[in-house]
Amino acid sequence: MLTLRYLPYNEHGELSSNEKIRKVLNIVKNDSIVLMEGRLSVEEEAKLIERTMEQIDRRFKGVEICTVFPEKKNDPFSRKLKNGFYKLLLGNRMGVTVIGPANIVKEIKRDPNKIELLTKNVRRRRK
Repeated sequence: MLTLRYLPYNEHGELSSNEKIRKVLNIVKNDSIVLMEGRLSVEEEAKLIERTMEQIDRRFKGVEICTVFPEKKNDPFSRKLKNGFYKLLLGNRMGVTVIGPANIVKEIKRDPNKIELLTKNVRRRRK
């Protein structure tokens, strides 16, 4: 069974980087895919990957991560200004981040209109 866990911004927005990464890793290590409102900073993504590498073992193979952000490089200046104002007011809520365990997620493809999450056919061991 595939489990998706939605993580709204109000559950992680006020957390420190370390707490946020710990929360995400705890969910992912339980073989769930995280759909996180907003996105991690570049530094947080690097720390997540670093911590993941430290914890790899026979059961936990790592993570796959993908961020979809609605901003386009060719947006007119007025739209960029408006989006900057929203970001100032709301924080880093724009976009969606998908994080899943590498033993379940085969590949994450993105384009501006959709996310394709390809999973592996994995049988879980009974505990």
